[in-house]
Amino acid sequence: MMAVSRAYTPTEAAALSEIAVKSVHNAIDKRIIAQFVGGEGRALNDDDLLRLKLWYGVGSILSAERRKRLFDTIDQNPDADTVRADDYLIVDVARAREQLAARAEALRQAEQVIQIVKGVMGGEPVYNGTRIPVRMIAAMKAQGASTSEILEGYPSLSPGMVESAEIWAAAHPARGRPRKLSELGLKATSTKRLRLGTTSNSSGSAS
Repeated sequence: MMAVSRAYTPTEAAALSEIAVKSVHNAIDKRIIAQFVGGEGRALNDDDLLRLKLWYGVGSILSAERRKRLFDTIDQNPDADTVRADDYLIVDVARAREQLAARAEALRQAEQVIQIVKGVMGGEPVYNGTRIPVRMIAAMKAQGASTSEILEGYPSLSPGMVESAEIWAAAHPARGRPRKLSELGLKATSTKRLRLGTTSNSSGSAS
């Protein structure tokens, strides 16, 4: 399996493996993965991430018992690119490793350009050298804004910085209620008015 590079929180593991954080905790509770206790509680390594991705990735195809046998086969052949799960299914383990490695690298790069500075934006994570909240950029991406559109409004960012927002925000979700722009010292630069539709008898009286 993959070599251990760092420990991940359950939330980070969920972001990297692209499964719900609730499912990560469920996998720990059911001992599907052999998590270890870190300085801040539950922590997972790269082997755990691979197990998570495969466990839920083939969950609709293989029973729990057959998935456990799949893990045993992978443990016995740690360098195998593919593993036969049954007579009809071959699991592309190498591809799963590549996907996890790519997302782990994306998270690592995001962490290098994002920081929390005391007294800046109320402690909201921002890009290095700016006052631009990362979660705000992530929210814009989630709502359909393209990288080029965001860069038009925030030219001090690079395309890579914009792209990093989504995985960083997924790995570090905000706690509590979403903060308003005014609470962050920001204000909207433009507004858009939408005309509400009216029914044909909205101004008439009932007969």
